[in-house]
Amino acid sequence: MKSLPFTSEQFFEVFVRYNDAVWPMQLVLNGAALICIGLLFVERAWASHMISLLLAGLWLWMALAYHLAFFSAINPAAWWFGILFTLGAMAFDWFGVVHDRLRFYASGGARQVIGALLSIFALGIYPAVSYVMGHSYPAAPTFGLPCPTTVFTIGMLLFAEAPAPRAVFAVPIIWSMIGALAALWFGMLEDLSLLVSGGIGLAAVLSLDRPTKLTLHSDAPHAVRP
Repeated sequence: MKSLPFTSEQFFEVFVRYNDAVWPMQLVLNGAALICIGLLFVERAWASHMISLLLAGLWLWMALAYHLAFFSAINPAAWWFGILFTLGAMAFDWFGVVHDRLRFYASGGARQVIGALLSIFALGIYPAVSYVMGHSYPAAPTFGLPCPTTVFTIGMLLFAEAPAPRAVFAVPIIWSMIGALAALWFGMLEDLSLLVSGGIGLAAVLSLDRPTKLTLHSDAPHAVRP
């Protein structure tokens, strides 16, 4: 296996410097995730636009506030990761806000149950597992950092009305493969959840051609279910 340009100690020190520098932004980012979940139950077009906008904000935050501002100090590849995450943010803006092709709703079903479990894992179980594994704050990946936020994003995408644009799945799935390497190199077993969520996201992409019977109207108080 090719050696990394940084040590395990440097890797975890980046988390420390990031968490110390941005506090209390972690609370804001968790709040944004909770708002996304709440908006799933608002059957209006503007709610889906807001979810897309918040997801775009999360991915842009990771690009600028983590990869470029902190991770790039120990890993030159972080500049490329920053570009990748910026493209992910742009996909949510382009398809979800500008072109109104990404609609989210909570209506039940197996796929959405899985989406809910991934979202809950990212916000609550991931940090608990991280703590048990010995990665305690501030030397731990808090929500708003790539791995838990990727799991959350894929969970949210499972609430998207099909057919949804495949492009919004691309960057989260790519990072689920890249980020999972931390589980192998640094013993971060909590990041094995990336492989699980990435596989689920890929399966969802392959089944996007079947439309769901839901159309949201911006001027209607409820969704129309033909």
